[in-house]
Amino acid sequence: MKKELSKNPVAKLTMSAMFLALCMVLPLLTGQIPEIGKALSPMHIPVLICGFVCGWPYGLAVGFIAPLLRFLIFGMPPIFPTGIAMAFELAAYGAMSGILYKVFPKKIQYIYVTLIASMLGGRVIWGIVRFIIAGLSGTKFPFEAFLTGAFVSAVPGIICHIALIPLIIIAMKKAKLIANE
Repeated sequence: MKKELSKNPVAKLTMSAMFLALCMVLPLLTGQIPEIGKALSPMHIPVLICGFVCGWPYGLAVGFIAPLLRFLIFGMPPIFPTGIAMAFELAAYGAMSGILYKVFPKKIQYIYVTLIASMLGGRVIWGIVRFIIAGLSGTKFPFEAFLTGAFVSAVPGIICHIALIPLIIIAMKKAKLIANE
């Protein structure tokens, strides 16, 4: 019987490295027009998928490292406050998608539930971190700024993620890269 790649620790580490590399590269595709890149949130895609495929510890690590490493290599996103808040947001995405995918039944509708809950949770974490950073730096981060940053301006990315990620997860399940039971 063929063992799923996602159950092999070496494969998980290798796939996590691939997802981290995608976090570095995908923003380059949309980076020519910063408004599009911000709207589509391309770094979120590999982090969310990593949580599904490799599990919560790998998703958390890839999510936390990605914006910080991308800042060190490319100078983007700006480390303060954006990169710091993104590190916690993406870590939450990776951890939550991994935990929820493991807990819920492996049916298509639960892929969507896992994805949406992970995206909501990550955005709440982002808001909390931005609020803390604002307090520590003596600036303000009003609730309206949270709603705008987390939801209103993120609508194109939210739609893109909901349309794309479940299809990728379903394809990976069929290819036996993710547990099916």
